[in-house]
Amino acid sequence: MKLCKAPDPHPTTPAYRMPPGACDAHCHVFGPADVFPYADDRAYTPPDAPFEALQALHRHLGISRAVIVHASCHGTDMAVTLDGIARSGGTMRGVAVVDGDITAGELARLHDGGMRGVRFNFVRHLGGMPDLAVMDRVLALIEPLGWHVVLHLDAQDVADLAPRIDRIRIPFVIDHMGRVQAKLGTDQAPFRALLGLMENPLAWVKICGAERVSVGRAPFEDAIPFAQKLLAVAPDRCLWGTDWPHPNISQDMPNDGALVDLFARFTDDEAVRHQVLVDNPTRLYWPETLG
Repeated sequence: MKLCKAPDPHPTTPAYRMPPGACDAHCHVFGPADVFPYADDRAYTPPDAPFEALQALHRHLGISRAVIVHASCHGTDMAVTLDGIARSGGTMRGVAVVDGDITAGELARLHDGGMRGVRFNFVRHLGGMPDLAVMDRVLALIEPLGWHVVLHLDAQDVADLAPRIDRIRIPFVIDHMGRVQAKLGTDQAPFRALLGLMENPLAWVKICGAERVSVGRAPFEDAIPFAQKLLAVAPDRCLWGTDWPHPNISQDMPNDGALVDLFARFTDDEAVRHQVLVDNPTRLYWPETLG
């Protein structure tokens, strides 16, 4: 079983100052394992990265809100994510991972606990294609709740999955710029397919995970052109997050302060930055706060 590296314990102080209400729309909480055990069938084992450490990082970076994306190492036991949301005082929401036999009643409980979406993993090294019949059933159940679905996939699979994705009737969010490979350039077919997918008004994308898009060497500047093109296509449907504590990083571990400054290089338009960091996550995760 793969053992993950720990995150950089010394994040720099970003030069870019986050606007009030800025949201880390993709982060995780791991453990502590003696309180929230890891799943027996997990594909990797992370070091503990508890809620208190996430809060401390956000205070350091100037981040006001967050979305905890439940990670596969905790299986479908949502306790660790629900605990973090409950302790956040309303400043955090969550994305769940669920079993195929989930009931409407259980989803309602998760909604009350702050969950606003469900995630399906298509990434090959994390298990690959999910049961699409299960996905159909779950999406039908979450539609009345106003939830969205997060799709964790590899860009080279976007074209093959496009007919299936086109059938989705609720907002869907593509993780980590589709994990496109920066070394192949912005004209590569998988990235063109992702840009084409973003023409769908239900499609959202996270312009984060630069360390997963890059060739793997900090400061991951080769990811910048991809984020810029996605922003140009759909600035009102882009989200950003740290991906802390960065599970399954095989090369350079990112510094979270440096990632904030990298985000600021995606666009010099402060209105667009505000849209990505504040307005867009509010629409998707805190719609009840809008007029």
